[in-house]
Amino acid sequence: MIIGNKDFDVKNNTYVMGILNVTPDSFSDGGKWNSIDRAVAHAVKMAEDGATIIDVGGESTRPGYTQISVDEEISRVVPVISAIKKQIDIPVSIDTYKADVAKAAIDSGADLVNDVWGFKYDKKMADVVAKNGVACCLMHNKDKPEYTDFINDMVKETLECVEIAIKSGVNKDKIILDPGVGFGKTYEMNLQAIKHLDKLCDTGYPVLLGCSKKSVIGNTLDLPIDERLEGTLVTTVMAVLSGCAFVRVHDVKENIRAVKMAQAIKNI
Repeated sequence: MIIGNKDFDVKNNTYVMGILNVTPDSFSDGGKWNSIDRAVAHAVKMAEDGATIIDVGGESTRPGYTQISVDEEISRVVPVISAIKKQIDIPVSIDTYKADVAKAAIDSGADLVNDVWGFKYDKKMADVVAKNGVACCLMHNKDKPEYTDFINDMVKETLECVEIAIKSGVNKDKIILDPGVGFGKTYEMNLQAIKHLDKLCDTGYPVLLGCSKKSVIGNTLDLPIDERLEGTLVTTVMAVLSGCAFVRVHDVKENIRAVKMAQAIKNI
């Protein structure tokens, strides 16, 4: 799979996507990387630690988040993306569900659109991705955790996102799927989604898992956000053993080590 100018062996490897939130209110690191200099320095550090994609987000999607305007979101992410692309040669992802933000981010150098609504929120998003030839990550999401058969429904609903993408002209080899842990699911469903990652991997599309420091870990271990690293590492190992191509994390160095160890065991 080509993302930006990099070739990813999504059949045999698990790559680490580093999270860069340029928001004042993200659940884990809100406000830490708000200045361009700090944001770029953090991106450089994540790349040095082994991240192969930097995921830039300008609006928090934590539970109870406040939606911001398109202009505000663009003003947060575009200068950071431009600065990162000038500083280091690494694919950059834009974490947004708004087509106008995605277009502005792509124009400033973004190589991948990471949409937490899987093209179902903004009807223009699929066209923007298709016309610009960038990669996309389509996340499973819904307003209420209502399912008949959770795992099968989740896979089916995620493939609906794929259908939207392909109908708009997005190439199949540009699509990544995300089970959407923490979105439209109960605590038990989140655990099931992680346990049954292979079901999404069986679709043939590369799968990204994003569990870093999320509430499913906090609720399981009864720990605050800044003490959820070990729990996150377990989900990363599960991702590797299940065949996921990507994990999206805050703590790059530690997760890289977990990936390498899990891959060594898996591939022996």
